[in-house]
Amino acid sequence: MPQKTRRYNWRFASCLLIDAIPYINDKAMTYHPYHIVGADRPARWLITADHATNTVPTEINDGTLGLSPSEMARHIAYDPGSAGVTYALADLLNSPAILTNFSRLVIDPNRGEDDPTLIMKLYDGTIVPANRHVDAAERERRLNAYYRPYHKALANLTNRRDDTLYVAIHSYTPQLNGHTKRPWHIGILYAQDTRLSAPLVTRLNAEPDLCVGENEPYGGHLLGDSVDRHALVPNRPNVLIEIRNDLIKTDAQQVAWARRLAPILQEVLTDSGL
Repeated sequence: MPQKTRRYNWRFASCLLIDAIPYINDKAMTYHPYHIVGADRPARWLITADHATNTVPTEINDGTLGLSPSEMARHIAYDPGSAGVTYALADLLNSPAILTNFSRLVIDPNRGEDDPTLIMKLYDGTIVPANRHVDAAERERRLNAYYRPYHKALANLTNRRDDTLYVAIHSYTPQLNGHTKRPWHIGILYAQDTRLSAPLVTRLNAEPDLCVGENEPYGGHLLGDSVDRHALVPNRPNVLIEIRNDLIKTDAQQVAWARRLAPILQEVLTDSGL
């Protein structure tokens, strides 16, 4: 494991030239819907960030969904802090990582293609103007431009070795509109495969300063979501880690969480015998 973590400015990650494959859409515009770091790193781990950024491609309503900058900075548009944690964690584990380069409000890669929330028109009390009249043709265009290229690249990474360990990094808001505050610092989500998640929950519960949510603030996985498609169906050990986003606002906080999680994940892997 490397002794130092490289400092990534994920806000300008597209400038790192990391293995992003452009997609040329029907308006003859080139856009990179995802990027990869460390594709040739040897570790079994694969770290993903489905909701890494709030970027809206210029071919979508001239680069805006009709929301204010303050709305686009909220959890409705992306998972704040998840990209920084993903970069640092992948570096510490000497593993590859893949991150989206489009807002979840453009199209949500962590949903099945037939999920009614694939393109959100209303989210946590906010109407998304540019999505109000999305028709079947526009839905298909967004699938082809962003969603499907990301999942194709993700499938290629998971298939790079037979013993891949799938770790999805997300963040969540401390409080949804009209709901009570969420007490957990970190949530561990899983479905029927608990080979990785169960020992991780046990290990995190041993940390005296952490409030750990088990299938909190959400329960398990959705049929057709990223973990389902790339880990559960092909029977890969997996875990989805949710970190409360007020705890990973800064670069330093993101790196600190990665430094905390990396040795714990390695310890769990060793002890589990996976």
